[in-house]
Amino acid sequence: MMLIAGTVPIQGLPLTMGKVTDEGDAIVIGDRRIPCTQGTAAMISAALVTTACLGLDPPHGLVVGDIGEGKGSRELYQYLIDHVERLAPKVLALHYWLPDMGQTRELCRAVDRCRQRPVMIADAASMYSAKAAGLAGAFDVFTPDATEVAFLADAEATHPAHVARHLFETDAAHVPELARAAYRNGDAARLLLVKGAVDHIIRDGDVLATVKEPDVPALEAIGGTGDTITGLVAALTHCGLEPHEAAIIAGRANRVAGQHTRATPATRVWQVIREFPAVFREHLCSWSGVCSVKGENHD
Repeated sequence: MMLIAGTVPIQGLPLTMGKVTDEGDAIVIGDRRIPCTQGTAAMISAALVTTACLGLDPPHGLVVGDIGEGKGSRELYQYLIDHVERLAPKVLALHYWLPDMGQTRELCRAVDRCRQRPVMIADAASMYSAKAAGLAGAFDVFTPDATEVAFLADAEATHPAHVARHLFETDAAHVPELARAAYRNGDAARLLLVKGAVDHIIRDGDVLATVKEPDVPALEAIGGTGDTITGLVAALTHCGLEPHEAAIIAGRANRVAGQHTRATPATRVWQVIREFPAVFREHLCSWSGVCSVKGENHD
């Protein structure tokens, strides 16, 4: 199974887990309907659409409401600590929660007890807590943006808001240098997918690939389009691709979907997500060798 976990900004939403279904502009987990605006919901929605295209079981979502008070985050950590060994996910993708170094360490110990260790993917604050806990290297993939890779490069920072000013004001040209610094400090996952105007796929400090076409500047202004990339990486890894292959395809697919949508800053992220099936039918075989997509078989 693929398990995607994170908080959502819905006050009072109890801890909810189950297979995910699609309602266009929302996802449904159990009997809970969660709008697909950005964050964890957008990440799950992108993974769901991708698994449907590939004929795979849908992801399981694990969500809880948290508007910054931390109670939901602590419940989410503890549920994973207590149950990840039994759940035995093939891919465990984490999104936003209030960073907690102690619970992050407990979770990584629980993951290490799994009979088969899952592919570990982190975005947003789950990435911050992994770095702050000194456990970045326990993760297979981080998906930072350019500012967040500056945070990973700053050995003294425990949150992106604490990044040294000269690092915070970074741009794509500095991404490889910052990534190398993060690896030197032990503060990077095995693979980095740095999202931005140019997407960089970096392993052990070496740039394996960049993705910059098609150039759809409006995607930068649409909340959630970075989260969709992480969801794509999770689903494509779950289907058997190597993480670096999944990262390259995720960067391409997100851009082409934005192009299909004729994206503007007013476009909603769910409108981009619903273009993924057409993108995969048109391109996935040539990009990856995965040539069987629901609705069209290229074999």
